[in-house]
Amino acid sequence: MLIRVGSRGSRLALTQAERAASRLRAPGIEIALVPITTSGDRDRTKPFGEIGSRGVFVKELEEALLEHRIDVAVHSAKDMTSSDPDGLCVGAYLVREDPRDALCGADGIRAGMRVGTASARRKAQLLALEPTLSIEPLRGNIDTRLRKRGERGLDAVVLAACGLDRLGLAHEIGHRFEPEELLPEAGQGALALQVRSGDAHLVAAADHEDTRGRVEAERAVVAAVGGGCLAPVAAYHDGTTLTGLIAAEDGSWLERRTGEDPAALGAELVRLAER
Repeated sequence: MLIRVGSRGSRLALTQAERAASRLRAPGIEIALVPITTSGDRDRTKPFGEIGSRGVFVKELEEALLEHRIDVAVHSAKDMTSSDPDGLCVGAYLVREDPRDALCGADGIRAGMRVGTASARRKAQLLALEPTLSIEPLRGNIDTRLRKRGERGLDAVVLAACGLDRLGLAHEIGHRFEPEELLPEAGQGALALQVRSGDAHLVAAADHEDTRGRVEAERAVVAAVGGGCLAPVAAYHDGTTLTGLIAAEDGSWLERRTGEDPAALGAELVRLAER
């Protein structure tokens, strides 16, 4: 049996796809990796809001699934929209790795630093921590962003710790932000294996129940808020407590709340933002 596994074509994405493939390989199962370019990959200069509101790194993979060009799509769960398109579902979440954000180039945040990130969530929380920071837009794959830090004279860049770890670049990390400092993106640190509805059996053996429960709760908070990857919204479940956050992009206000019900927590965040 041949299982076609779709992935973005970056070094990190292919590394992640190979991790997923290793969990799917079994006697009688052949795996073919299928690199697919997404809209987020094609345009690495414009802000995300100018190339698509959400899911700019997953849309083409989802289309390939629906058109039966691939059988499994491997996503960084944090890149996904808060709900799956009709006809698709997440058949498995691999064991979650480090969900934290990482500061590269410095061992901590200091007044007046120039910090690179394209994430509205990171920008809002960084400015709430230190309002004198200069947050500068920075896009590209991990290697590109690390290189641009030096080329542009930035003091630091903020990236997902898990991506650096997966590429053997943990030595680039000067500080890992605890969730109390920067609340992670919903799903950060987890890999999601998306399939067509009815095909979950293809990947079911790779599913990690605890990761699924936590990530699905986080995604449900974001869905209730109506945010997505552009909104300064965050949600993280540490295994005990579900925390949600909503903020102004300039960090001028930030609200963080905990709760057991994702929908109720998301609704509370919306009310706080509307005050």
